[in-house]
Amino acid sequence: MANVAVMNMNGENVGNIELNDAVFGIEANEHVMHLAVVQYLANQRQGTQSAKTRAEVRGGGRKPWRQKGTGRARQGSTRSPQWTGGGVVFAPKPRNYSFKLNRKVKRLALQSALSCKVAENKIIVLDELTLNEIKTKEMVKVLENIKCGKALIVMDGSNRNVMLSARNIPDVKTASVNTINVYDLLKYNTLVVTKDAVAKIEEVYA
Repeated sequence: MANVAVMNMNGENVGNIELNDAVFGIEANEHVMHLAVVQYLANQRQGTQSAKTRAEVRGGGRKPWRQKGTGRARQGSTRSPQWTGGGVVFAPKPRNYSFKLNRKVKRLALQSALSCKVAENKIIVLDELTLNEIKTKEMVKVLENIKCGKALIVMDGSNRNVMLSARNIPDVKTASVNTINVYDLLKYNTLVVTKDAVAKIEEVYA
């Protein structure tokens, strides 16, 4: 089992925590993590892009000139794709880009991403993370104390003060245990996680 130091909000070591190898100590599967990231990005797409084909563009019903005898190339409609103001050949239409990943694949991807963070020493465990008021300055101070910049902060529940205090800091994102995803875990350099959140992650994903 991986042994990680536990810090308080002042950046002082207050103990150690044993991390479950079933979640934080597996051999990372890059292919599965790639699938999870592709799925996440595909699911974020609006899919509202749309353009008109030659059948949908207004006009162009009349043949512009007769078939033979003019010396020009034969044309059947002024809305053919080669004309200015014509339709688009294979016009994009609104569609759903999302696709399904199996539950076990998703779980393996998340375990792989968490294991990567532990293997690279890019995980910081806090004994607690609470703020008495919504204050961005206080949140910045905490992050400076624990010496981390681009960070994903994971809490066991939704702490409103922490979420709102961190919301305006560039390259910092907050999440709860049930909203973490592989994309965010790989995107942010450091994973900052509370002790309670670690217990919940191990309970859910072990």
